[in-house]
Amino acid sequence: MNMQAPVTEALAEFIATMTPARLPQPVREYARRIIFDGIGTLASATHPAVTASAGMGRFAEAHGGGGPATLVGRGRTVDVVSAVFANGTLGYASDFEPHHPEAILHPVAVMVPTSLALAQMCGRSGLDMSTAVVVGCEVTYRVSMALNPRELYDLGFHPSAIAGTFGACAAAALLLKLDKEQCVRALGLAALQTSGLLAWQDDPREDARPFQMGMAARNGVTAALLARQGFGAPSRIFDGGHTVLKAYSRVASTEPLTSGLGEVWDGLMELAVKPYPCVSFLHPALDALEALLDREALVSGQIAGIDLRFPNAGAHCVDDNPLKGHCAQYILPIRAAIGRLSYLDLFIDRREQEAEVARLAAATTVTRDFGEFDAAFPNFYIGEVSLRLKDGSLLKERRDVARGYPEVPLSDEEIRLKFDSVVSEVASEGRRLALADAAWRLDESPSVSLLAGLLQHEAEL
Repeated sequence: MNMQAPVTEALAEFIATMTPARLPQPVREYARRIIFDGIGTLASATHPAVTASAGMGRFAEAHGGGGPATLVGRGRTVDVVSAVFANGTLGYASDFEPHHPEAILHPVAVMVPTSLALAQMCGRSGLDMSTAVVVGCEVTYRVSMALNPRELYDLGFHPSAIAGTFGACAAAALLLKLDKEQCVRALGLAALQTSGLLAWQDDPREDARPFQMGMAARNGVTAALLARQGFGAPSRIFDGGHTVLKAYSRVASTEPLTSGLGEVWDGLMELAVKPYPCVSFLHPALDALEALLDREALVSGQIAGIDLRFPNAGAHCVDDNPLKGHCAQYILPIRAAIGRLSYLDLFIDRREQEAEVARLAAATTVTRDFGEFDAAFPNFYIGEVSLRLKDGSLLKERRDVARGYPEVPLSDEEIRLKFDSVVSEVASEGRRLALADAAWRLDESPSVSLLAGLLQHEAEL
């Protein structure tokens, strides 16, 4: 081992030597559920209302070359880099993908498209693909924790984009079967391409938000492909010189990168399945709101106003955000007034169509907490919802952990119902059933061709 780069080389060895047999059975079982959910979310984004999907699909068709990789929802294949760029964007477009609360990450949105395309290119099995997803999620998590996700947010960087580039690189390197030295260079090349600003929050079309995941997938895959052909790269990107840790953080630590590496799988096992299609910051608050509505048998007409108390460090993401999926003043009123939340609500404005949503939106506020809630962020996205009723009474409910977290998991039946709900928006019953079966049985498949073919279909409305 290069004594000047022990951390970089440890990560490279982890990637280069990983095999499906090394994954503990609980990790494989949880990965099955997470990947299944991610595939359903990926398919849902082929709906024509999802503008980022349509835009990136057209871009890949216009500028991508021929190749073996499925372009999801476009009825064709293209080169691997173009495919992961477009499909990675789709993976996050519906804002319904699995996420990592502590590390503020959406790694499955990147890893499923990346691993699918490389498995197609390299002729790998479904089990190889799912193993690559797990490794990519683990590397992404470790890089985010090393940089410190709260620090990244404070500096205006998106952890999913910065750390996700390394995860995509790791997933691609595993499927390309890069050796340790090639993985060292791939990680260096990935670092040179890391990017992702939270400035996407000023794009009300919700195109720039998922674009970040497409960038991570494209840049990580590019790094791995260049390393395979011998392209030169920094050799100690986590250890010395101008490290990526120094570039993006003032409180970075290398300890999360290697502690328990290959033994502890928090990057996968701590992922949460979303019960709501919106920013994960609002999920505890939505649970609190649902509890109040159900317990008190309330209808929206009884509500005079809604207030959300939320950690100051994350409040800028949910307080009157131009993005509807990140706006507490939009998401909470929809749930109260309509009784459900659809991912398609992110791409139309219910305030313009539903008078009751507009009324509640105008009466919804966010209170920034600088004390207990803020100190707990981002380990907890604590949300306390207060309902002011028209009769003058005040009701409060707090949630620290949302449904779908590993501590409060969704059942297999709930995950399947979610899959059926979102995929039925874009697929016939026959294709939905076939896609569900292919996604659930991925580990048993000698290739990913069936899954890829089902995802390649255009939306059936």
